[in-house]
Amino acid sequence: MEAAWAGGVRYFDTSPWYGLGLSERRFGQFLHNQKRDDFVLSTKIGRLLKPDDHFNRPLLWKDYPPFRYEYDYTASGTRRSIEDSLQRFGLSRIDIVFIHDLSSDNEDMKNDWTRYFEIAMKGAAKELTKMREEGLIKAWGFGVNTLEPCLRALEESDPDIFLAATNYSLIEHEDELNRLFPACDKRGVSIVAGAPLNSGFLAGVDRYNYSDKIPEKHLAKRDRIRAIAARYGTDLRTAALQFCAAPSTVSVVIPGARTPQQVNQNIASMKVRIPDDFWSTLKSEGLIASNAPTPKAAS
Repeated sequence: MEAAWAGGVRYFDTSPWYGLGLSERRFGQFLHNQKRDDFVLSTKIGRLLKPDDHFNRPLLWKDYPPFRYEYDYTASGTRRSIEDSLQRFGLSRIDIVFIHDLSSDNEDMKNDWTRYFEIAMKGAAKELTKMREEGLIKAWGFGVNTLEPCLRALEESDPDIFLAATNYSLIEHEDELNRLFPACDKRGVSIVAGAPLNSGFLAGVDRYNYSDKIPEKHLAKRDRIRAIAARYGTDLRTAALQFCAAPSTVSVVIPGARTPQQVNQNIASMKVRIPDDFWSTLKSEGLIASNAPTPKAAS
């Protein structure tokens, strides 16, 4: 976090889900020393944390605190979640709140996500709109890994912004580009591009979208793009991050990082000038969509 701040990063995203409250506590400890108007902070609702010394489910994190989680997309649950987050942060307001993981790829929900969605439309969406009017938050939307919840939310509610993860990257982007972007542009809704490196895959890690199972076609595509990037004097990570930042619909790109070195590498990637011919080559070889926005190299 110190490396990110020193490098000029001023937008931070977290969730009660990350480490079962641990991430929010860490952000609060760090941001406590910064002026509140100097940064933008987003978190999420959808899971309430309950004390439970016996909860021992295998999760992504080590040494998480003694809490279990319960899904709650009601108005009262949303209000409680925000109040809990503010306590963990030690702050009086949150800038952006995302309705989290309400999606068919959530293993706890799968095809039952539509039932949770209806609850969220009657509860969380209206309560977040009310909080926006109160000034407790500035904006809200959905934070999900699939497009359908976002598209439905645009039809049935009044979101400001979406955190759309895993669906817009060098590897896969056509669906979001052609379906979600136009719908958002029509409503003036922006997008936070999450997982721009596909969980590190486009930085050379053998993991794709939170899984060790990598489709062979993605491995082949990565190799081809990496080779072309090398010809033009750049690297895969740099190309991936700049690609995700290029669309006007995208307001910010949020790559993850585990170390200060990774933070600094991500920051450095956004300052590199990539030749226009690199993007033209990717399009001519069918590696990115012909209508995909691309960065313009400074003259």
